Amino acid sequence: MSPEQNTTNKSEESKCTTLAASMDILTKHITRALEDLDVDAVSDMLDIILGANGVFVMGTGRSGLVGRAFATRLMHLGLRVYVVGESTTPALRKGDVVVAISGSGETRSIVDLGRVIKEIGATLIVVTSNPGSSLGKTADKVVKIFGRSKDGGGDYLARHLLGQYAKLSELAPLGTTFEISTLVFLDAAIAEMMTRTGKQSTDLEDMHDKLQ
Repeated sequence: MSPEQNTTNKSEESKCTTLAASMDILTKHITRALEDLDVDAVSDMLDIILGANGVFVMGTGRSGLVGRAFATRLMHLGLRVYVVGESTTPALRKGDVVVAISGSGETRSIVDLGRVIKEIGATLIVVTSNPGSSLGKTADKVVKIFGRSKDGGGDYLARHLLGQYAKLSELAPLGTTFEISTLVFLDAAIAEMMTRTGKQSTDLEDMHDKLQ
């Protein structure tokens, strides 16, 4: 190997150090989230969703994107599902369930909507890192996902895993650990619902958008 090639390889390695560390912390965080999961609360959540007249999913920012991904899979399962805020979303009624995703549980718009949901008489499920939050206190069912919300909760895990050579904010900015863990959790929840309803992957494929 020439000196020039050796220098290039070392340069490439140094460029990817943060990438590797970030993937490592996210992977370990997902494992910790699984260990921390209240499976009874999750089971109740799935029963509520499967028994609902309609399922509404809401969240803001990246949590909203995670919610949309979950809504897509629920549609593939054959459920009547909507994303809050879309122009085609109908009125919420009693018998419906809303799944709200918020790491902090304090996002004002989501907290305000949570109160409206309870006034209507629909069921509110909250997926959050902060069960004691304003949104969590409003919920009928809370599923806690271990993750660092924007206020910095969960930093101690990063320090334990990574030592002092990097800050979590550099490896997993803002709510990344919560959002990634929640995305994996909700996809796994779909797999559990497939088992409970006897659905196969071919059933989900039949519901897939043929116009894509």
